[in-house]
Amino acid sequence: VAGGDRLGKTIVFAKNQAHAEFIAQRFDVNYPHYKGAFARVVHSGLPYAQSVIDDFSNPSKPPHIAISVDMLDTGIDIPEVVNLVFIKLVRSKTKFWQMVGRGTRLRKDLFGPGKDKAFFYILDYCQNLEFFSQSPETTDGALGESLGKRLFKTRLELIGELDRPPEAPPQAAGYGAAERPVTYGTPAALREEVASLLHAEVAAMNLDNFVVRPKRRLVEKYAKPAAWATLKEDSLAELAHEVAGLPSEQEPEDEEAKRFDLLILNLQLAVLRVEPAFKRLSDQVKAIAGLLEEKASIPMVQQQLPLILEIQSDEWWQDVTVPMLDSARKRLRALVKLIDKQQRKLIYTDFEDQMGGESEIGLPGFDAPDSFERFRAKARAFLKEHKDHLAIHKLRMNKALTRADLDELERMLTASGAGGAGDVQKAKEESHGLGLFVRSLVGLDRETAKHVFAGFLAGKTPDANQIEFVNLIVDHLTERGVMGASLLYESPFTDLTPRGPDGLFTSSQLDELLAILDQVRAAAVAA
Repeated sequence: VAGGDRLGKTIVFAKNQAHAEFIAQRFDVNYPHYKGAFARVVHSGLPYAQSVIDDFSNPSKPPHIAISVDMLDTGIDIPEVVNLVFIKLVRSKTKFWQMVGRGTRLRKDLFGPGKDKAFFYILDYCQNLEFFSQSPETTDGALGESLGKRLFKTRLELIGELDRPPEAPPQAAGYGAAERPVTYGTPAALREEVASLLHAEVAAMNLDNFVVRPKRRLVEKYAKPAAWATLKEDSLAELAHEVAGLPSEQEPEDEEAKRFDLLILNLQLAVLRVEPAFKRLSDQVKAIAGLLEEKASIPMVQQQLPLILEIQSDEWWQDVTVPMLDSARKRLRALVKLIDKQQRKLIYTDFEDQMGGESEIGLPGFDAPDSFERFRAKARAFLKEHKDHLAIHKLRMNKALTRADLDELERMLTASGAGGAGDVQKAKEESHGLGLFVRSLVGLDRETAKHVFAGFLAGKTPDANQIEFVNLIVDHLTERGVMGASLLYESPFTDLTPRGPDGLFTSSQLDELLAILDQVRAAAVAA
């Protein structure tokens, strides 16, 4: 993301806490300029784990890599996640697909306006995909050049053009033929400034970084200022193919400013090479200036308004010079981020529908549901629309119901039109109480369900499978509201452990677990 200069949100699934800490340590050694903020460990032993998760959920805030130990496997919805790295064995099919699900959330405009998230990468180092007989489309991971690398190479091209003898590039009218005031600087001064920028980027490369280390000889060579005084063709090629794109420890710059830099650099090359692209590129700069003019109420823009207005005139572009363009770049690059992102135009339609008569159509193979199933579906929709009602709120928050609450629920369902008194009576009989029936439709609040089991896990040192087992119970209660003990010995619980809870918990722990489920059930039955 960010023009290819920053890794997108990434979850690394580590085996245990020591493994996760080791991965984070290796990252920080190779990228010390991120000061331990870019990649962070997330496990239950951290007192600030939730704070790290909250920051990870923010698209623009670090960490951008979360090294997880069973904390981000399930229940986390972060649409910006585009990389999942499996560095541990997963042998539960249910858990594996839940982990894969962390990358399936859609996100509009993730890679730019109109470039929605349409895929994500799985980097599987432990053959989990093979274990579960999956054969997804694979890729070698080749990406387009990052914005930073393109800037580096384009600046090298500019140095190459400025180093040519004056008579080499033929000048034409409209491409720098006339003399401009010296206040804009000279091509020689611009060349020195561009070389200084590139030298600073190379000098900030960490020689101990595993990506930089193979190119250490070249990086050390061009980290010396003297190497930039004269750059021959072979040196320019060497820098473009071997050094450009290597990670540097310079402070990251704003993406919009860097894109504007690249636009002006290409425009400068078009001026020096007398290329037809000059007209197209200059029109883009004019358009940006026009959008900046709309932000004239901002003091920063107001200061540069004379230049912004001048750039939109054809006179400014007549005999424009490379130093002129660089001067405009410096003055406007920090303002470009103030421009509103362009939105795609909406198309509105206004058609008048004409309704005809209705007729019943029978579809072969599709049997109409019985009246009670229709009642259940209508009741679920009605109850979810009124989930803030006191009695329903009590059920979702696992608060004990009173007889008056049950009477109110019965009155609501009968008056809603979802079904008649016979349907309500059947619901009470089949679910062993109206409260349990309503709970099965509206479910339990997820935070409440997690809170119910917080005491069960407190004071223990549960392993990953025990935590996952409890999370599956929380998922079921969130969806269904109540749970019988027999369900613990069925899928998906037996996918995690064939013997169900008996394979994970001691006898006393299992008794405690069943007692909690009974308490949840009892709260939905009026005293």
